[in-house]
This record gives sequence, structure tokens and C-alpha cells, in this order.
Amino acid sequence: MRTRTLGRSDVRVTELAYGAAGIGNLFRPVPDEEAAAAVDAAWDAGIRTFDTAPHYGLGLSERRLGAALRERPRDTYTVSTKVGRLLVPAEDGGPADDLAHGFAVPATLRRVWDFSADGVLRSLEASLERLGLDRVDVALLHDPDDHADQALDEAYPALERLRGEGVVGAIGVGMNQSALPARFLRETDIDVVLLAGRYTLLEQEGLAELLPEAAARGRSVLIGGVFNSGLLIDPRPGATYDYAPAPEPVLERALRLKEVTGRHGVPLRAAALRFPLGHPAVAGVLTGARSPDEVRDTVRQCRHPVPAALWDELRAAGLLAQDAPVPPGEPEEKEPS
Repeated sequence: MRTRTLGRSDVRVTELAYGAAGIGNLFRPVPDEEAAAAVDAAWDAGIRTFDTAPHYGLGLSERRLGAALRERPRDTYTVSTKVGRLLVPAEDGGPADDLAHGFAVPATLRRVWDFSADGVLRSLEASLERLGLDRVDVALLHDPDDHADQALDEAYPALERLRGEGVVGAIGVGMNQSALPARFLRETDIDVVLLAGRYTLLEQEGLAELLPEAAARGRSVLIGGVFNSGLLIDPRPGATYDYAPAPEPVLERALRLKEVTGRHGVPLRAAALRFPLGHPAVAGVLTGARSPDEVRDTVRQCRHPVPAALWDELRAAGLLAQDAPVPPGEPEEKEPS
């Protein structure tokens, strides 16, 4: 599988990365054996980049990912985790589970926002313990939407020091919006932005500011949420968008996308996976999977040929930004006359 370097760092990522939120019991329980098998399937497919966070399942994702990778040679894969939420013991009388935050795990811990320098160090130390690793390759500020000043003034300098000391190889920010990450690109020396849901086949918000900023500064962007919370997997009434039922205009746009891709013999999810890789600032696409079958399907879709005529039709129909770069298209197969 092809790899690219994150910004000016030495950290390399595969163009398809494994997001480990699912094996943190996102929305529903996943057995330990299935979680381990999903990571094994990703490895067998050539994926060597794995993303997790303390937030995912109150540390369950980190523990499971670390266990699944433990016997692999450490210099053969890249792991990213996140800082900004510390896990502390929950008070008595709290909720029995964590489903209010989307994870089917017991609520024995609770999250505390902390973008202080000390919080960064404590978070990484706890993540390393859960992962069973002596280092992570990438550390990302996780969702500092309401903590921008502290993240810029305290958390970022702490990450910069850790990078300078060689404790981490690359640093950045991971968010579901593009404006604040663009500010980080302008005001700091981060290597990478993990942008979730805002540069997809459905919407290209990131194209207005963030992606050009990253390209101009030689930084990298990893794209998550390429299916917009599942809408681009199976657009239908009741399908989710941003973790809520899709509004009618959004669903209608997704159905139009599916109609166009279908005319070219391309599954909608294949086009959704391939599209972001056309931008020169995009180093890779990150997708989650709970099972080996989901991993293998994702890999197949990412490798599915997408003809240039498909991108042309999407532009002509107003379904794709005119200035959105696209991957090189394969010639469309013609029916024999």
C-alpha cells in the first residue's frame, strides 16, 4: 500500500489508515476476538497506520489496539493517539454506561477536558500505558473547539517540546471543523490535521481554507469521516449524517451522488473513499471498522477503479466543487458494439 510523509516530519502513513473508534465499542459492543481480528485483517491488507484516542470507549480502543499490535515489529507501523481529555474515576451515582457519549462500555471513568501542558503529559503517559508502547508516532489535540486559546498557548507548546525531544514524531490537531485547524496551520508548526467529515464527496468545506493552507505550507491532512457518519454507505430515509438523522436536502444530495456513481458502475462508498486522495495535501484516508469483513470491504472499495468521466459528471451536475482536485481516473470500459 502506498505511503506518504506527514508534513516535514519523518512519519510515514499508509494512504488507507485504520480508525480504532469502532473497537472501542462505538454504538455497540464488539467482542475482544472480533476487535483483534479486525486489526489483523487491516494488517494483512497492508494497512500500517492506526489511529486511536482515550475518548474511544474510555480507553478500551487504546487497550485493544495495543494488544493487537504487540507482537508486530514496532518500527513497521505508525500509531496516533490524542490529547485533551483525561480519564479519571467516575463518581458514585453516575450513569451505568457511556452510551451518552456513543460508546457501549461501563462508565467507570469520566472525561475531563484538559489542554494544559501538564494535561498533555499526563494524557500521553496514560495512553502509552494502555497501548503498552514506549512511544506513539503522532499526537493530536482532540476537539479543542471550546478550548482554542488554552490549546494554542499551553497544549501546543507542550507537544512541540515532545516532538523536539523525539518523544513523538509528528504533532497536530484532530477536529470535525475546518476553521480552527486552519488557524493552527497559520499560527503553529504542526505537521498534520485530521479533518473529519468536512472534506468528502458530500461536502467540501475544507477546500475553502484549510486544504490550500496546508498545501501552501507543506503540511499534511488526514481525512476521516469520508462516509459522513454512514450516509454515503447507504443513503436512505433514516440514515445518519453527523450522528443524527440526515436532513432531507442532505439525503437528497447523497441519493443524487449514488445515482451518478451507479451509472458508472462504481459503488458510492468506493468513490467516497477515493475522492479525498486527489488533493495534494491529503496524505491518507482514515476509516473505522469493527470486523474483518468490514476491513476487507473497505480495502476492496478503496481499490475499485473510478473513471475520470464520473468526476466530470459530478462537476457538471453541481455535486462536486469545480476546483476540487480528483484522483487520476481510469478509462471507462465501453460496452462492445
